[in-house]
This record gives sequence, structure tokens and C-alpha cells, in this order.
Amino acid sequence: MRSDTGARLGRRLREGAWGWLFTGPMVLVLGLFMVLPIAMALWVSLLHWDGQSNPFGGDADFVGLDNYRRLFADDGLDRTLFATSLRNTLYYVLLTVPLQTLLALFLAIALNQRMLRGRGTLRTVFFFPSVTSSIAVSTVFLFLFQGSGAVNRMLGWIGVKGPNWFADPRGLVWLVLGRFGVDQPAPAAGGPLGLSWSEWFAGPSVAMCTLILMAVWTTSGTFMLIFLAALQDVPRELEEAAALDGADRRQLLRHVTLPALRPVLFLVLTLGLISTWQVFDQVYVMGKGAPGNTTLTPAYLSYSSGFDNADYGQGAAIAFVLLGLVLLFTAVQRWALRERDGRARRGPKGARRAPR
Repeated sequence: MRSDTGARLGRRLREGAWGWLFTGPMVLVLGLFMVLPIAMALWVSLLHWDGQSNPFGGDADFVGLDNYRRLFADDGLDRTLFATSLRNTLYYVLLTVPLQTLLALFLAIALNQRMLRGRGTLRTVFFFPSVTSSIAVSTVFLFLFQGSGAVNRMLGWIGVKGPNWFADPRGLVWLVLGRFGVDQPAPAAGGPLGLSWSEWFAGPSVAMCTLILMAVWTTSGTFMLIFLAALQDVPRELEEAAALDGADRRQLLRHVTLPALRPVLFLVLTLGLISTWQVFDQVYVMGKGAPGNTTLTPAYLSYSSGFDNADYGQGAAIAFVLLGLVLLFTAVQRWALRERDGRARRGPKGARRAPR
């Protein structure tokens, strides 16, 4: 009995040693290039550092949580800019993630039809914007939507005067209400993080809507392929059985296809959530926060605090706040899309069904 226990223990130790032998190099690489830089950045977020001295040699001033307090508690420009960037990104996330997910799912379902011809060509066409450089796409959109760009010229052909896309700092809510003679009230205290309620509920600006349109166009192709791969794994027997039971296309989508796509839907939503909260390159190319900071995002504000204002401590603090927001929203999304096994096993009037 003891010999069998000793043999099993020795076998487990050998397996563990071989496992660490194979995974050790990757663990070392991740530690050097991910964990260690994160720890260093966390230390920098507690300093007042201009990027010129050694932050680990006592040359920088240790300020503790002062960088975080300036973002959340102290009245001033730092908190106003940070709150403005959060407001802009909230609208960006709330509009971009659902639109790109729905468009990707619609394209995947359409391309999954066996009777559709040219599916390979259509997949390439829809996926092509996703592999194009974001800097190049942003530059093209900047030329298309400027005051004298092609979009306004096309609108002029049908008698519609196009807006000055990157010059109007008003949100869509006040832009529409302004047509009826309702002007945005002057900023007043009382809103979260120093912004007035009228600023929080102003909606995205026209420039931010342009960024949203570009993001949906450039990311839907990638998510389309993910959905398409998942759709091809849905058993045909389930769809045929549902069709024999009289289910129409809408019921088939709701009760068969979407439940089978739940894990992939969580993946797509998580990837979209992370990428939208971290948007930077499009903002950098298409205005650097203009007009009126309506396209300012936390990622760009973190970059600007460090490289433009030489305040790397505050830039690192903004980055860690952004990390916390991404983790929080990902956890909420995971909770919302969790498998409800307890509810599924309940029969009529709350009675539990016996497991098969």
C-alpha cells in the first residue's frame, strides 16, 4: 500500500518537474516583459516623476495616492479632463460594442448560408478592413469627413449641407435640441467628477460618431470570422429538429443558434470591450481630443500626461484606473452572460428536474 502511494507521489513529482521544464521559459518571458513592467508602472503611479531621473533611485518624489486623488477628488483641470475622457469613452463603448457585435453576427449568419454564392470572396471583402493599418484608415477617414471632404460633397449633391464634422464640440443630444431652439445650459456644479449633468448626458459629438463608425467598420470583419467559425460547429441535427417542430427563422435563431453561441458571444463582447476602452491611435490621428476634448479618451490622456506634460506618475495612475475599469466591466459582463444552470433545471412551479 505504501509502495503504491510512494510510486504515485513520485510519478506526480516527475510530471510536475517536466511541466515546469516546458512552461518555465514562457513563465520567465511573461515575468520579464509583463509582470515586471506592470509592477514598475504601479510604482511610478505613486511618484511625481518627470521621466528624466531614475524613479527607483530616490530621485523622484514619492507622493503616494496623490495622483489618484487629483483624478477623483481634487477640483481642477486634471479631474475635469479625466471625467471628460470617461464620458467620451462610455459613449464610445456603449455604441461601438453592440453595433460591431450585431453587424458581425448578421454577416456571419448571412455567409453561413449554404446556398449563397461567392462566400469566400465576401468573407475576404468584409475582413479586409480589419487587416488594414488603423493609422491609414484613420487618415482616410480624416480626409473623407473634413469640411471640404468627399462626404460633405456627396451630401451637397442631394441638397444637404454637411456638418463640420471635427469642429462642433456639442453632443448629439444638444445638437438635435438646438434645432428646436433649446440651447445647452452653462456648465454647473453638481455632476459626478466635477462635470455637470448636461455635459454627462450631452451624447457623443459628431467627431466621436465618426470614430464609432470607423471602429464598427474596421472590427466587424474579425468578429464575423469568429462567429462564422462557431456557427459551423452548431450541430445541423438541432436545427433540423427545430425546423421539423415548426420553428421559424426567428425562433431558430433565439432558441438554437444564440444559446450555442453563448461562449463565443462572451469572447466577442470581451474583446470589443477591451479594445474600445483602450482606443488610442484613431484619437491620436484624428484630432488628439478635438473638438473641445469631445474625442479625448483615458488612453490618450495617459499618453498626453506623460509625454506632453512630463507627468509620468499621473499618466501611470490613469492607466491603472483604466485597467480597473476594464476588469470591472468584464466581470459584470461575465456575470450577465453566465450559464444559469439552476434556472434551466427547474421545472414548473420551481420544482427541480432530476438530472439525466
